Amino acid sequence: MALRDIIIIPDARLRAVSAPVERIDDDTKRLMDDMLETMYDAPGIGLAAIQIAVPKRVVVLDVAREGEEPQPLALANPEIVWFSPEMRVYQEGCLSIPEYFEDVERPARVRARYLGRDGAVRELDADGLLATALQHEIDHLNGVLFIDHISRLKRERVWKKFVKAARREAEGGPHAHPHHDEREM
Repeated sequence: MALRDIIIIPDARLRAVSAPVERIDDDTKRLMDDMLETMYDAPGIGLAAIQIAVPKRVVVLDVAREGEEPQPLALANPEIVWFSPEMRVYQEGCLSIPEYFEDVERPARVRARYLGRDGAVRELDADGLLATALQHEIDHLNGVLFIDHISRLKRERVWKKFVKAARREAEGGPHAHPHHDEREM
């Protein structure tokens, strides 16, 4: 297993649509393991492969609370096959948009179909934080960021902030993004 670097906005790769996984092989399993290690280290509750600059349809999640037994999930080619009509608002954050949090409304419950680590097709019924995190990570696979679900004004404000920080860093200025304390997706 290896820690991977997480890319952050305005990196254009975050807008890429990720390619499907052909089969679960050793490389895919190694990617899943590296993603979990990277997510836990961040610390976060979800990570999409594109966030470590790998444009494959793979996500990892673990919404266990601190002190609880870890419940890692690794999903290849996940897709939402059912959304509940009722909605729920959660404050979301993202490891690719460090230290920025905003309320986002999404369906409260979802059902996802995916390939498990063993290559079998599986379904997962999710509600609460898991449902939110799952939708957030699947959005990443389609080049969608959680800030796309907030007002244009707020989105433009945060985008400009990160563009300026990236410019400062490129010019050799101070490191613009300190380590985050919050658990982000």
